[in-house]
Amino acid sequence: MIYTRLIGTGHYVPERAVTNEELARQVETSDEWIQSRTGIRERRRMGEGEVTSDMAVAAGKLALEAAGVAPEELDLLVVATISPDMPMPSCAVMTQLKLGAKCPAFDIAAACAGFSYGLTVVDGLVRGKSFSRVLFIGAEAITTYLNWEDRTTCVLFGDGASAVVAVGQDSDHEPSSREARGVLSTAIAADGTMWQELNVIGGGTLHPPSERVLAEKLITLRMNGRAIFSNAVRFMSDACEKVLADVGMKPAEVDWVIPHQANLRIIDALARRLTIAKDRVLINLDRYGNTSSASIGISLDEAVRDGRIQPGHNLLLCGLGAGLTWGASLVRW
Repeated sequence: MIYTRLIGTGHYVPERAVTNEELARQVETSDEWIQSRTGIRERRRMGEGEVTSDMAVAAGKLALEAAGVAPEELDLLVVATISPDMPMPSCAVMTQLKLGAKCPAFDIAAACAGFSYGLTVVDGLVRGKSFSRVLFIGAEAITTYLNWEDRTTCVLFGDGASAVVAVGQDSDHEPSSREARGVLSTAIAADGTMWQELNVIGGGTLHPPSERVLAEKLITLRMNGRAIFSNAVRFMSDACEKVLADVGMKPAEVDWVIPHQANLRIIDALARRLTIAKDRVLINLDRYGNTSSASIGISLDEAVRDGRIQPGHNLLLCGLGAGLTWGASLVRW
């Protein structure tokens, strides 16, 4: 049996930190209002001249260095993003160029579920022996899609990127065995009936770029926060329960939950529903806000580098994004 092992991690966030106090000078809000409803204190925003692929490259280089893999040794490069440098070519191709890699490259668009979707795709390609050494990156510049007059959304999001190097490894152990290492199970899902709850409806073929689209701010993010909250908790917990059941693992055996960093209330409700103690849930949205497809990988890299995640630990990763799309992965480090 072939398992997908994650042998290197990395992340990057822009230097510029935008505090709640700074936002309070731009829109009717306050540090207390933002923190009490979201748990966010600050977020990062790309600097002038910086683009999404620049962040992807920075995170990718760190992951490759940690894995001891050179760019030219990669078989595949996958980038999860809904905020690429341009409509075409893909962000993955621009990242490949800047890294100096020579492998195939493509993007995945699943919004905040991008890491869950991307890891599922990479896992399938590695286990199917299509590729043996893959660099997977989640990179987002969501602040470029924000309406800075809408206090319900502009306070939530930040920019950043994260990366993992995935390789195939043969093993005689079943996923239920404590000796099995790597991606043990993944689950992804979608429900297009809720597309209106979270979207950017302008800029595509439905509402092509025009003066009207710009004037009506159709190229900015819109969200029904209440609907997203209730569905995020239900759908993410369902996906988590599925991957745990796939390998016969109980919540008590999970060492770390690594959720998409959208809202502290969502994360707390998810932990309660899964009956997993909050001290086993990785949280950093207070420093970065919602970085969409980058958020799970950023948390993963920080915990690997500071030693919280150790070999043999069971990791439960989950996220939900526009679509609605959602998913979960169970990984033994």
